[in-house]
Amino acid sequence: MKTRAVVLRGIAKDRPYSGTRPVEVEELELGAPREGEVLVRVAAASLCHSDLSVVNGDRVRPLPMALGHEAVGVVQDTGPGVSRVSPGDHVALVYVPSCGFCADCAAGRPALCAKAAAANGSGALLHGPPLLTDASGAPVLHQLGVSAFSEHAVLAQESLVPIPKDVPFAVASMFGCAVLTGAGAVINTAALRPGQSTVVYGLGGVGLSAVLGARAAGACPIIAVDPVEEKRELALRLGATHAYAPDDAVRQIRELTSGGAELAVEAVGSAPVMAECLTAVARGGKVVSVGLPAPDRVLQVPALAFAGEGKSLLGSYMGDAVPRRDIPRFLDLWRAGLMPVEHMHSGTLPLADINTALEELASGRAIRQVIDTSGMLGA
Repeated sequence: MKTRAVVLRGIAKDRPYSGTRPVEVEELELGAPREGEVLVRVAAASLCHSDLSVVNGDRVRPLPMALGHEAVGVVQDTGPGVSRVSPGDHVALVYVPSCGFCADCAAGRPALCAKAAAANGSGALLHGPPLLTDASGAPVLHQLGVSAFSEHAVLAQESLVPIPKDVPFAVASMFGCAVLTGAGAVINTAALRPGQSTVVYGLGGVGLSAVLGARAAGACPIIAVDPVEEKRELALRLGATHAYAPDDAVRQIRELTSGGAELAVEAVGSAPVMAECLTAVARGGKVVSVGLPAPDRVLQVPALAFAGEGKSLLGSYMGDAVPRRDIPRFLDLWRAGLMPVEHMHSGTLPLADINTALEELASGRAIRQVIDTSGMLGA
């Protein structure tokens, strides 16, 4: 079948992206679902900084690639052997299609699935080679097994989590990456306890989701740090108790918490910010890093921070989430009013405006823009 999708064919450094247009909407041929695969009509796809990192080369991926990894849709058809979903189901799309059998999956860490990592790194799907081809018949690779900036997508059934049909598509689209990663970093990786002081550096979709996770877990105080005043104001509306600009943040954090926070979440993707987080936490404190710095960045921190001060630096990929467990429970928290992610929604755009959306994200003005991939949001 034919589908319109956003395709990246070369790394783009020059901005504004609204003018240089690093990606284009192309008509592609999409193969039918194979064993264990599912055809989904994509209803809404959120634009994440990880997408931007592929466009600007910070996150190196093979090209050409059909982009988009955080989305929600409706099952249209299933291949042989599919048992997890049925046509008509509303589903969240997950960018780590864990196999369920490797050592990490067996240990309860599906975000680190080795088979999924190999498939995602090559631009294939969990159960086979790419299913997208362009007008010349050349293959177009899948981003993280999803490629959601498209009218339709074929995914492994392991990439799908059924969700209630009454959850608005624009809301649900943010749960497959931003909420899993940010809230998961606080709740799963850090195992935050009620009353623990928490600071979040970087207030994009993932950082603000960490604020929401800290609020839901009962952290106090919750401190938000970002250079953009509007983002700090939004963090306060979402549950932060204090918000600081970066310039004097460490002094203010240490003063407010009598020596340093118990937990810091780094959601910037910056090695210097990771180092500052280690300074901002108290003796025995934890730093959880969820940002994605460029591969050539090197972290330099005082070695004595660990054995000498008992501090911990923890990595968190996809919030150490188990998507089939965590997406439903985070949606329950949204339904209860404890995770109002709709306040992160910066606007809705059609596929044709994807380059404008990339520039809005790169500029720092936008948090979570939702792409109306197939006209379902206006239906």
